[in-house]
Amino acid sequence: MATKLTRYILFALVLGIVAGWATNAAIDDGTPKSAEQLKEIAEYLSIVTALFLRLIKMIIAPLVFSTLVAGIAHMGDIAALGRVGLRSLVWFIGASLVSLTLGLILVNLLQPGVGLNLPLPPVTAASGVETAAFNLKDFITHLIPASIFDAMSTNEILPIVIFSIFFGVALTAVGDGGKPIVRGVESLVKVMLQVTNYVMRFAPFAVFTAVASAIAEKGPEILYTFGKFVGSFYLGLAILWALLIAACFVIVGPRTRHLVRYIRDPVVLAFSTASSEAAYPRTLEELDRFGVPPRIASFVLPLGYSFNLDGSMMYMTFATIFIAQAYGIDLTLGQEITMLLVLMVTSKGMAGVPRASLVVIAATLAMFRIPEAGLLLILAVDHFLDMGRSATNVVGNAVASSVVAQWEGELNPEGPPEIEPAHAPSHVPHKQIADDHF
Repeated sequence: MATKLTRYILFALVLGIVAGWATNAAIDDGTPKSAEQLKEIAEYLSIVTALFLRLIKMIIAPLVFSTLVAGIAHMGDIAALGRVGLRSLVWFIGASLVSLTLGLILVNLLQPGVGLNLPLPPVTAASGVETAAFNLKDFITHLIPASIFDAMSTNEILPIVIFSIFFGVALTAVGDGGKPIVRGVESLVKVMLQVTNYVMRFAPFAVFTAVASAIAEKGPEILYTFGKFVGSFYLGLAILWALLIAACFVIVGPRTRHLVRYIRDPVVLAFSTASSEAAYPRTLEELDRFGVPPRIASFVLPLGYSFNLDGSMMYMTFATIFIAQAYGIDLTLGQEITMLLVLMVTSKGMAGVPRASLVVIAATLAMFRIPEAGLLLILAVDHFLDMGRSATNVVGNAVASSVVAQWEGELNPEGPPEIEPAHAPSHVPHKQIADDHF
């Protein structure tokens, strides 16, 4: 099914581009009325995309909770949990530095904002992005959920992870008394994987409407106008992919090329919907097929969605310097290094913040006295950039999970190359059912 779904998504992506382009060409005559009409059409089309993303959000919380609790219950001991967590954070920090530095180097080499002939927003204009949405105090206090049900209702991944760790560790400590709950959690994992299978059948429709609505409203010319900026950023993403996969090849070995094949479905899904969340359930399944033990994948992936958003981090340095170039503001090497270190810290607190990358960029602009209104320059193409960075986030977290599994010496033989997702958990008969299912 995975191969079929990938084909359907790619077909929907191409069809969406054609439909959106045709709609824009047929209606757009340069008048405010036509622009309003295109915006209305885009809003109607985006209903399907919104419904699909809500379906994804519907399954994220119970999936993260059940897989993580079951994984910790079968981790064996608390020392193993701490070791996996430490190794994950070491990788996340290294990957973050590489992503931020690469963005900084490329934007200075390619200089997509220098000589930009676009009308710059007034320095006093508001960007519409609420920078107060991020601050260190809120980030730290929200690590611990006041209520697990509140955290699940708002899909705050990090608080869910914290509660799940406590719950899983407690189950391990209880011993035999907790076995009925462990079996119940394992059953919940099976059910959530089946629900995931149902939800993924709607993915091609969501991809079609997402792309069609964006092209219909903005028009293809928006990509021409910002061509150098968009092209430079995607070149950076391509280099980042190469670095991540090369690092994985060095640590994991030649079977890394199989990992690339396994994750193509979630990568295409994340790219098409511009949502890393949309790919989360399928990434778990594909890592299981690749041989990453479920107890490791179900621990590393949720943490990665909070601390290892490689594509988003590269975008932060790239977009911030681009805006400075567009305003003709020269930053010293010292200022740029300081910016990199600031983003290294602040980016770790962006989990659960709406439009997180833009929020962190807006806060950084103010810190270096770059007009915040410069964000208005990139908002026009942010959706197309978000597609690339979402796909990159999936690649980065898949690589992180595989590397940590290899460091633990627990990377299993690969499963069969093609398996229906609904039956995927049963493909390794020699392991316990609990381990098969996270």
